[in-house]
Formats: sequence, C-alpha cells, structure tokens
Amino acid sequence: MQRALICRGALLAQQVTLESSLTTRISSVLVPRSYRAISSLTVPAPASLLLPLKVPYRLMLGPGPSNVPPRILSAGGRPIIGHMHKEMFEIMDDIKKGIQYAFQTKNELTMAISGSGHTAMEAALYNAVERGETVLIGVNGIWGERAADISERMGADAKRLVKLPGECFTLQEIEQALSKHKPVLFFITHGESSTGIAHPLDGLGALCHKYNCLLLVDSVASLGGAPIYMDKQEIDILYSGSQKVLNAPPGTAPISFSERAKQKIFSRKTKPVSFYLDMGWLANYWGCDGKPRVYHHTGPVSGFFALRESLVILAEQGLENNWKHHQEMALYLHQGLEKLGLKLFVKDKNVRLPTVTTIAVPEGYDWRDITAYIMKNYSMEITGGLGPSVGMVLRVGLMGYNCTKANADLVLQALGDALQHCQKSKV
Repeated sequence: MQRALICRGALLAQQVTLESSLTTRISSVLVPRSYRAISSLTVPAPASLLLPLKVPYRLMLGPGPSNVPPRILSAGGRPIIGHMHKEMFEIMDDIKKGIQYAFQTKNELTMAISGSGHTAMEAALYNAVERGETVLIGVNGIWGERAADISERMGADAKRLVKLPGECFTLQEIEQALSKHKPVLFFITHGESSTGIAHPLDGLGALCHKYNCLLLVDSVASLGGAPIYMDKQEIDILYSGSQKVLNAPPGTAPISFSERAKQKIFSRKTKPVSFYLDMGWLANYWGCDGKPRVYHHTGPVSGFFALRESLVILAEQGLENNWKHHQEMALYLHQGLEKLGLKLFVKDKNVRLPTVTTIAVPEGYDWRDITAYIMKNYSMEITGGLGPSVGMVLRVGLMGYNCTKANADLVLQALGDALQHCQKSKV
C-alpha cells in the first residue's frame, strides 16, 4: 500500500514537471524575449496607487460643486452601456426633455454638452460667432471676463461693457453699447457666482433683437434656484452646469439654442474652430436634426445617468417650488448673517443671487483664516472671492440638496465661531 502511494506520488511529481517544462517551452515560443526579462520597466507602479482610495466627507457649502445626494450617486453607478445603444439614446432624449423643462423652452436644439459649464460657454461662442465678428460682453464678474477671453482667442472682436463687482447693467447702458458696437451677440451672466448677482433679464432679449443681436446667457449658478424663462425672455442661447442646484457630478452642461440662433449657426461661412463642440455634429448626436444618429464622440455615460436623475428630481419637486425654496432659504441665511454683524456684499436686495450669497470680508480679518478654520473644524467648504472679487467676499452656497435650514444654521454657527477664534490684524 505504501509502495503504491509512493509510486503514485512520483507519477504526479513527474506530471507536474512535464507540464511545467511544456509551459516553459510554449512561453519561450509565444512570449517575446523582451517580455521575458526580469523587468524592462524603468518607471515602477506608484506606491500611492497601491493603497485604498480615501475621500473625506465634506459639506460643500461653497459656490459649487454641491454634495451629490445618494439617489443621484446611485444612478451614476448603474452598469455602463454603449454610448450609441438605443437605450442610451432614450436616456439622452429624457435629458433633453428635462433641460427644456428647466430652461422653460421648446427649442429643438437642446442637449447636454459633454464637459463642464466652461465647455458650454465655448460651445455657444464657437458656434454662434465667426472670426472677425463683434461681440459685446457684459463684465461684472469673472464669467464675463472668461467669455471675453474665449471670444478673443477665437478671433472675435470682443467689446467689454464693464461694471464693478456687485453691480448690474441698466437697459439704457446696454442699448447704448449695442447701438455703438453693433455686435452679433451680447453675453450676460444671470447668476454671477463670483459676486453674488442675479442679473435681471426681462426686456433684454427684445432689446438685443432690436439691434439684430443674439442674447447669450450663462445660468450655471442660477438654474433651478432662480426664475429664468428662456422662451418668454427671448434668450437665444442659454447654458448651465450639472454640479450646482442640479446636484449631479461635474461634467455635463445643459445648453439650448433658439431658432434665431440656429439660423446664425447653420448659415455661417466657416466651420466652428472646435470639432468636438461643432453643433452640426452634436445636433445629430442628440437627435435634434431628424437624421439617423452617427458617432461623433463617446459621451460621459455615467454622467448622463446622473444628470437624468437630477432632472427627474427637479421635475418631481417642481421648478416654481424650487425657486421659492431657494429664495426663502437665502433670506433666512441673510437675516442670520446680519445678526452676526456681517454685511452682505450686494447692496440691492432685489438682485441678490439666492443660490450663492456673497459676504463682505469683515474688517480686520483675512478671509483665508476664516475659510481654513471652518474647513478644519467643521469639514465645511465656504470660499473666498474669485476673479475681480478676490479678497472682497466670502461665498456661501445653498443649492439643491444642500439648500436646507439646518445647513444655513450650521454656516452661521461656523462663521460665528471663526470670528471669535481667527486673529484680527492690528492695523
């Protein structure tokens, strides 16, 4: 019996040896010699990537991105499908309808650009403006500065209409500039998150059309939180972003074009400077031209899942209810800030942006100390100014999922605590 076991063991050992030898011979034939070296790599795998991913939880109460609610996170985590599958096209069609609702428009040329709000800004300008044409840019914060910069980079003649941060343009000032410069397009930011302004839009579309000019509006920081009516207000191009009131992850940007804008875009003499943002291709990809869809680029599939869910939530809650809720929470926050002895940066109550509140940096304090203290002790993000408002303001965002009385109270508590513990300058 023992002898039989020994023989069987020897046979198994021989079999293993033969299989190993055969594997080695096959490997030597199939695997190139360069791959059989001990290591041909000169750059090792990064040690940090071999550790588990760690992302701290933070309460995002700055100007965006906002915290993403579990329901939208879950939607974004659905299994990937092809960007040209019929199910994906159905999801994109739903997104288009949701954007039409959010924008209050019936425009057929409506979609979500694959990219941030900046990408939508470039898509609007690249498609509606040709090299050498004049554009008029309302600059009362960073987004007007960016629009002017982009216009000049593409070869347009950018004329700036400038106001100090925290101020709005009058219709008379805009008309004078339209009459003087005769632009093909006028840009204005509805929700200027760097200064806390919600710029009035009534009458602006009709005024632009009087001078044969398109109206382009940035609503990245305001969509869903402040009233905007694309069709009624005669806005020709309107765009936004996914990461503010909509509470989706950054990376998808709603945009829509009026019939007037379409005529300008599709009668241009030259191709848009960007293939990626060419509206002829994108109109087809989003099913806006009535033709079979063809491949243009690979859209952010998971991002579209999340954006669809965020638009579903907006529809369930109701657009007008959302506007009212954001206004009420903003007023509640403003009253609390004034009780702390803080001053709101935008003096005119009628043009304060309800989604992003700007607070004048209190005298004697360094804004960096305040934001750093709040981050360290409360794991909460509020930020300083941006662009022309740097050093002038603190910015607090109450948007969508984050727009609650409890969060407003927490901001007030954190700010009050910071004012007690942050050192004031002696000057």
